Amino acid sequence: MKKTLLKFLRHFISSITLIFINLTIYISKKGLNLFTKYSGKSFLKNNKQIVTQGLIGLLICAFGDLFAGIILGTMTSYLENFPGLIVLIPGLIGMRGNIYGALASRLGTNLHIGILSPELKKSDILSQNIQSSIILTLILSISLGILAKVTCMIFNFNSMSFSEFILISSFAGLISSLVMLPATIIIPIKSVQNGWDPDNITIPIITALGDLCTLPSIILAIYLTLIIDNQFLKIIVGVLIIIFTLLSFYFSYNSGSTIKKILKQNTPVLFLSSLMGISAGQILNTFMSTLLTNKSLLSLIPIFSGESGGLLSILSGRLTSAIHSGIIEPSYKLSDELIKNFKIILLLAIIIYPLIGLLVGGLLYFIGALQLSIITIMLISTVSGLILIPILIFAVFNISIFSYINGFDPDNVAIPIETSLTDFLSNIVLIIVSLILFGSLL
Repeated sequence: MKKTLLKFLRHFISSITLIFINLTIYISKKGLNLFTKYSGKSFLKNNKQIVTQGLIGLLICAFGDLFAGIILGTMTSYLENFPGLIVLIPGLIGMRGNIYGALASRLGTNLHIGILSPELKKSDILSQNIQSSIILTLILSISLGILAKVTCMIFNFNSMSFSEFILISSFAGLISSLVMLPATIIIPIKSVQNGWDPDNITIPIITALGDLCTLPSIILAIYLTLIIDNQFLKIIVGVLIIIFTLLSFYFSYNSGSTIKKILKQNTPVLFLSSLMGISAGQILNTFMSTLLTNKSLLSLIPIFSGESGGLLSILSGRLTSAIHSGIIEPSYKLSDELIKNFKIILLLAIIIYPLIGLLVGGLLYFIGALQLSIITIMLISTVSGLILIPILIFAVFNISIFSYINGFDPDNVAIPIETSLTDFLSNIVLIIVSLILFGSLL
């Protein structure tokens, strides 16, 4: 009886996973065909300099994050009616780097060495990458939901129930994956096909798309949770999601070497990322009254965090590639090549931080929601960014070198940790600078 049940569960989970994999590949193929059909020679293809490519990637990221910030600025009623939700939001947004940034990096590597076909032919390597990403999405979603509730209890924050945290987090993660998985497959392929450097382009664009689709996914997840109006039923659905995730992890872990390696290296990192994501949310919740009464600052948070993550993803990608190719030795000694990369990131930071302040202020003025002056928003963004970026450069350098020296794949380890660290530190620095410089205006 026990063997029959396990066989049925294995078959059921495999069928669900196979449907999701085939759907993801189908959507990716259709999207890739449309992209190829309607795009001619791109401006990006003719700009091969590092700063130019990085700046374009960051600008694309900025526009995505800009609208994400406006969405967050309009979510005040949800934040008030679903207490504790803001504790969850940074962790869910952080999935863009924790899962999809790592996936994009792995796919880019596989494309370069010829394991993965640019024509998107179904293969074990592609299927296992998609399958592992789905499982990791569920693991991270459940972890975030549980940690968010525990954090609210520890700090005595008013909050939703355990089951509501898990349902909203899981539904939001799965909904956003319907967009993020196909996009994460398409973007590295187009980067390689057009001769772009994926280190400069891919992850900033994925960051923007992740920020843009995560917040609407959270809103949809809230409505789906509200449909289940019985608290006991919410508990049952939450338990079923947890059981499904654990069984999927168990069966997948024993199904192939590639997926086993990804799950083995990523799962512990995701728990660490969850803690940092929830810590970032706890900081935002502490200053909830300030954020709810000042949409200018609330709208700046996603774009500031996203651009900081974009800058660091460029540096991380370039360091990892340089280490693998032997351009940079895996040691803590500073070389001319390292210093050159640091200078590139600092130059991009000097350009991008005032610009995102201008974009946020300008859009808020355009829609009639400006509460701080545009100059004030630009100053908050610039000062915060120039304080934050040297700290993050130091962290990325040490994490990348440490990962490589200790035999970890930076695609699976470094990028998720750096993304979560960026989200955590960016919230702290932005709020502290805002209160110190302009506390009387907030």
